[in-house]
Amino acid sequence: MYKPDRTINLNSLQEEIGYKFKNKSFVVTALTHSSFANELHDGTKYNERLEFLGDSVLSIVVSDYIYLNCPELPEGKLTKLRAALVCEKTLYVYAKKIHLGSYIRLSRGEKRTGGDDRPSILSDAFEALIAAIYLDGGIEPAREFILRFVVPDIKSSKPKKLKDYKTALQEIIQKNPEERLTYVLVKETGPDHDKHFVVEVHLNSNVIGKGGGRSKKEAEQQAAREALELMGY
Repeated sequence: MYKPDRTINLNSLQEEIGYKFKNKSFVVTALTHSSFANELHDGTKYNERLEFLGDSVLSIVVSDYIYLNCPELPEGKLTKLRAALVCEKTLYVYAKKIHLGSYIRLSRGEKRTGGDDRPSILSDAFEALIAAIYLDGGIEPAREFILRFVVPDIKSSKPKKLKDYKTALQEIIQKNPEERLTYVLVKETGPDHDKHFVVEVHLNSNVIGKGGGRSKKEAEQQAAREALELMGY
């Protein structure tokens, strides 16, 4: 008669996640899928309730972090960013990083059909693992665990700030008070909904840079960038 493997290599898992459980029953339940418990028919606890709790802990930790660390984002963009960070697709990637599938207890059928690499199962187990850490050690170790994955994603998703070439050029030129910078619009083409502007930047009467863009400000920035390059900056 088939008997599911009850064992979990907890030492390996704890090294993987960087947290050691005081009460190992939390993590065992977190890594037990309902199919495994149903196959045993002995009242074994499985991870769906922990998944519910972990989802809430994950949401508050992510919300708190992006609220404090992304002050430039309005409410709508904060909501979209949080949704992207707590969705199944993202949690599946996080779970794969710690090889979570190799620790989940599954039924024979689920194991045979690739349940240990199924996004829904891995993402649910990841949330359950968060809850296990939270119940065992409190919010701080849970926060530390979550942010280990979330922070790099947030940093990579932030748009890079465009360099302010105009300010950089002005700071160089103003060292000589007698010099004067001006930006001159020399060309404007296209319909109102798709304009293109060309701007020259003049140092006194000399053209030192030229740039184009879909707005005058963008064209001025590109002209200043060219001027800086010609000056060796």
